[in-house]
Amino acid sequence: MRKYFLLILIITIITIGFLYVKDNTENKKGAIMPERKVLIAYYSYSGNTKYIAEKIQKMTRGDLFEIKTVKTYPKNYNEVVEEAKKEKNSDYRPELQSKIENINEYNIVFIGTPVWWYTMTPAVKSFITETDLKGKTIIPFCTHGGGGASSTFIDMAKLLPDSKVLKGIEIYERGNASTDKDINIWIDNLDI
Repeated sequence: MRKYFLLILIITIITIGFLYVKDNTENKKGAIMPERKVLIAYYSYSGNTKYIAEKIQKMTRGDLFEIKTVKTYPKNYNEVVEEAKKEKNSDYRPELQSKIENINEYNIVFIGTPVWWYTMTPAVKSFITETDLKGKTIIPFCTHGGGGASSTFIDMAKLLPDSKVLKGIEIYERGNASTDKDINIWIDNLDI
């Protein structure tokens, strides 16, 4: 009887150990290697882009940086749409509240934006042009209200000729039940 008890105990310990190792391995899937320092910089008007940035942060264990403008946008959606159209047409680049002082510490920079008039927001354009991203791996992502990424990723790449710009992901509003899985697959398939 004692032998059976010992055998069952040993099998239980081995099984628990196996499950622990398996669980930890699966949890690391989609995570960036620790020797690569990751930044997730994003601008968010309604909170959708922030929501996706936080999901990316959890999966990559990177640092979050919210891009904020000195001048705030109106709360009224229609007013913002009109202002965004004028800013796009004039190639306006708003003043930002703060800058990344330690950008040289990061190898990989995710850049997130809502899609405004078929491209990135002026705030993200300011961030890209004011930040030294030369030689860094840039990974764009965007949220949209139904029009897709449009020229957002192409326009970003044009502003980043000295960076390696990888394939971006577009998310409708805050995504759906498969968004976590979609982001994980996207990150796993990136060349980083």
